[in-house]
Amino acid sequence: MRRLLSLLFLSVSILPLTAVAQETVQLSLKECVDYALKNSAAAKNAQIDVELQKAQNAEVTGSALPQISGDGRYTQFFDVQQQFLPSQFAGLPPGDFVPLGFSPKLSSVGQLNGSQLLFNGSVIVALQARKTLMELARYSASMKMEDIRYNIQKAYFGLIIAHRQFDLMNSSLELLRNTTRDLQITYENGMIEKLEVNRMEVQLSNLQADSLGLANMIDVSERMLKYTMGMDLNTPIKLTDDGMLENLEAANALILQDVQYENRLGFQLASTSLRLQQYDLKRYRYEGLPTLSAFGSIGYNRSANKFDDLINKPYPGFSFAGLQLNVPIFDGFQRRSRVRSAKLKVKKAENDLENTKLGIDFQTKSARATLTNSLQTIESRKRTMDLANSVLDLSKKKYKAGVGSNQDVVLAQSDYLQAQNNYFAALQSVINAQADLQKSLGLLK
Repeated sequence: MRRLLSLLFLSVSILPLTAVAQETVQLSLKECVDYALKNSAAAKNAQIDVELQKAQNAEVTGSALPQISGDGRYTQFFDVQQQFLPSQFAGLPPGDFVPLGFSPKLSSVGQLNGSQLLFNGSVIVALQARKTLMELARYSASMKMEDIRYNIQKAYFGLIIAHRQFDLMNSSLELLRNTTRDLQITYENGMIEKLEVNRMEVQLSNLQADSLGLANMIDVSERMLKYTMGMDLNTPIKLTDDGMLENLEAANALILQDVQYENRLGFQLASTSLRLQQYDLKRYRYEGLPTLSAFGSIGYNRSANKFDDLINKPYPGFSFAGLQLNVPIFDGFQRRSRVRSAKLKVKKAENDLENTKLGIDFQTKSARATLTNSLQTIESRKRTMDLANSVLDLSKKKYKAGVGSNQDVVLAQSDYLQAQNNYFAALQSVINAQADLQKSLGLLK
């Protein structure tokens, strides 16, 4: 009995957790984008890239700061290295050398070393380039965020369109089932031929297959959206921004906007890359200047033949400081070659910047033309779908009134389904073209 109560308590405890885990999450487009910018792997890695650049900048800054290190050594000579002196110094006949050991067997030293770079052209340029490097890292991260917004927007509205199409298809499917049942009853009463029922059953079977395929596509598209967002694939979601008419109005207003190069992250990235190449050229030119640094050291040492003397006796101190000047004289024309390569890279970056402008113009004009054509097409598709629906309603009324044929209903139903497919394809084209134009205008930030 106690075990049964324990299992019952455990089941009651788990039920709320299961209910919470299966609770449907309602998401607007903005909420999807915000979620993706916080949780997707691409967004996280983009932020990490910015932090990596900060760490690299700190490393460059550290090279211009004082460098301090400590050094401690203990040495024991088993065989002291001998120095050779003229033999007359040892009271022997001249003309020969005798080995003598001058060093104790034990030695200990501890010292503190320091250096400070006073002037180095390459380091100065590297310090100047830190801000530009951070700009490049941030622009690169922003471009990845822009791609996330672009992909989320297309996937979000594409999924909404698929849901709308699925709802209309199910409505048509239900009407087709009812019509098929009515025909079957009419056939059983001997008023129509079996062929008319078979025609309707074929159309019903095709529509059921299309509905199943669309349902599978919706499931895959929803999982793809959640994957792009970095969300658990098993989390049920419901999309709330389904105002397509308002979206079409925004698409019409978007066509009138002019492109501004400065708004495009690709242009900003190309401009920043050009400035970095210019810094690189400056760095190689400064390599021909002398470098100046200061150095110094302070420490204590002691040598003895006995370990006790090494520990107990005082350590005399020593210290020194100095300046080091390094003047490049000849490096086999290596610096000249590096300067020439850097100039060519600057020219290449300038070409890339001009090509980026041309690319922005091309993308904008192409996206604007595509969106304009898509908006015109969808108006035509909408009128065609409404007309096909009117024809279908009239055909059904005429058939029920006995003045129309079942074949007219079948053909009208087929035309209406085709008009639906064409309309939703045009709607998807508008959504994609709108996202393309927003991206080309630099509005997906």
